[in-house]
Amino acid sequence: MKKGCKYGTHRVIEPQGVLPQPALKISNDMEIYDNEILIDVIALNIDSASFTQIKEEQGGDIEKIKKRILEIVNERGKMQNPVTGSGGMLIGIVEKIGDALVGKTDLKVGDKIATLVSLSLTPLRIDEIIDIKPDIDRVEIKGKAILFESGIYAKLPDDMDETLALAALDVAGAPAQTAKLVKPGQSVLILGAAGKSGMLCCYEAMKRVGPTGRVIGLVKTEKDKQKLEDLGLCHKVIVADAQKPVEVLNKTLEANDGKEVDISINCVNVPNTEMSSILPVKDEGIVYFFSMATSFTKAALGAEGVGKDVTMIIGNGYTKGHAEITLQELRENEKLRKVFESMYAK
Repeated sequence: MKKGCKYGTHRVIEPQGVLPQPALKISNDMEIYDNEILIDVIALNIDSASFTQIKEEQGGDIEKIKKRILEIVNERGKMQNPVTGSGGMLIGIVEKIGDALVGKTDLKVGDKIATLVSLSLTPLRIDEIIDIKPDIDRVEIKGKAILFESGIYAKLPDDMDETLALAALDVAGAPAQTAKLVKPGQSVLILGAAGKSGMLCCYEAMKRVGPTGRVIGLVKTEKDKQKLEDLGLCHKVIVADAQKPVEVLNKTLEANDGKEVDISINCVNVPNTEMSSILPVKDEGIVYFFSMATSFTKAALGAEGVGKDVTMIIGNGYTKGHAEITLQELRENEKLRKVFESMYAK
């Protein structure tokens, strides 16, 4: 077997000298290097910002969505939306392990895993798209993928449906980062609180703020507000347009006794929500952008423009123990698990 770089740079075709994620094109030749793992892919979970963009671009037409996904993968060798720059994750079965990794990984041929690295850097070949489930951003395929030596993964748990586990693991970085950031007694605003990552962040934030803190969920519709209230995932829920920062600010202040919040967590899947995340946060507070629709330029210049001295954190899809934290949330909260099962275990 050929020797490869730990980070997969040997797969980069264009431009040379960069890592696989920012590369425009990588090799999806499925002859593995000595430090790679070959995966027989079952399904892709496209990240929400990416799938939403493709769905809107193609007018919701499933056949056109299929065609666009195939175009992207054939052009880039990976599933990386050229508009959002983001990918998603996959589930599959370990088919082959490179010689250099034998005995150095806890995986064995036949294990079913979810990759916890982005599809935006994962060599992928799609032989056939079997089905698309647009309501859960899931693409069932026949194909192959490569996991690099540095790639992280989770073996799928035995105590829950694989589609349920995949849905949660797809956004595992968000609730795990929430667990690190939120402290007792703080006030927390979560934008996109009724979505997949938003609900998990709400639950984790409620655990962390304790009896003296406050979690405020921002949603788009009254229906979503009712869902969160029924689940008990927030202290207060506000209905507002996340693309209208002044509206978000005013409703947040009203829900928080006229005070700005300590932390905001952005889990939306549409662009132009940077200032709605920044404005309601007090000076020296924290703004966590988990959304892949976030513009660093808009966030940085926007905060400067309104004189906000806040710490802004870019959503890192990886945090130590993030898979375990997220799956444990579904085990702990029966109501939340049932909602996830009804929405994603299909």
